[in-house]
Amino acid sequence: MSTDNPITKRLPLFIILFLLISIVIYTQWPQTVKEETKYQRTVSVKVTTAKLAKFKDAIEAIGTTRANEKVFITSKYSDLVETISFSDGQLVKKGDVLVRLNNQEELAKVNELEANLSESMAQLKRFQDLLKSNAMSKSLVEQQEAKAKAIAAQLHSARTKLNDLVIKAPFDGVLGFRDISIGSYIDAGSVITSLDDFSSIKVDFDLPERFLPTIKLGQSITAYNSAYKKQAFVGKISSIDTRINPITRSLKIRAIIPNDNLALRPGMLLNIELVRQVEMLLQLPESSIIPIEDEHFVFTIEGDANQDQIAVRKIVTTGRRLPGTVEIVDGINQHDLVVIEGALKLRDGTKVKVINQLENESIGGEVK
Repeated sequence: MSTDNPITKRLPLFIILFLLISIVIYTQWPQTVKEETKYQRTVSVKVTTAKLAKFKDAIEAIGTTRANEKVFITSKYSDLVETISFSDGQLVKKGDVLVRLNNQEELAKVNELEANLSESMAQLKRFQDLLKSNAMSKSLVEQQEAKAKAIAAQLHSARTKLNDLVIKAPFDGVLGFRDISIGSYIDAGSVITSLDDFSSIKVDFDLPERFLPTIKLGQSITAYNSAYKKQAFVGKISSIDTRINPITRSLKIRAIIPNDNLALRPGMLLNIELVRQVEMLLQLPESSIIPIEDEHFVFTIEGDANQDQIAVRKIVTTGRRLPGTVEIVDGINQHDLVVIEGALKLRDGTKVKVINQLENESIGGEVK
């Protein structure tokens, strides 16, 4: 009976086969590396230059406009409307007459009291002359003085009422719609029209309480409204509320915006931008930043445009952000060429071809 193991008999064959495979791999390996090097692909990319630019540290809020002054024009007394001296939407000055009410009764009363006062003052003068010659008692003179003063007070009251029947504009502004007609009877307190002064506009808005230390009176704000697209309205903070809202933990701010052309109206919605600080910082487009776990990378381009250029991966430290823009604290220098499109196809050392032109810049990243 044979005791030879079949595996033992085939061992020399396995050894010879292994040696042949090793020889083939050894002879072909350098050629494979050489071919891969020869046919390494070139990736097309778009780049930008790392630049120092203004970085605005701004707070955004939403506010509602209010007139600088506003009032409803009303009457103190009930009477008939005699004349109307304004039209809807009219610009008026302080003191302009708007409405006259029927004043015949009050005018007659004023005339009567003026006559009574004139007679009383003449009588008082005669009494005073008689008193000097001891032909009149002092008590009668004092009574006449009191009578003259009482008539004068009544006359003042009558004149005041007569004046109140002529309704005037209390300040410069723009009138609203007219709510009365000539000949109509109005009651005391009835609204005649509205008057708004929006030569300057107040805008109220809320900010989180954490911004309180950086907000100051006189600080500039910029406001935008959808009706005027990108037109900016510049104003200044005029007052800061003394209390924090305990529910929203927000602070109410009021700003004044000049409105000489009357473009803004009360009740408008404004997007407010409050700039706290403007700095010159090194910045890159957000699209150039590649986040991997807790680190951020960019690909810079090294080499001359007339020769081979390669991508070099660099770790960067980022700072504050704006929409589409990132502050670069460390990792690259000003004028470095940084990939903004095609970075996901790159590895460290990949050959690249820059396919976009940089305005006012050479391919090397130097300003011309």
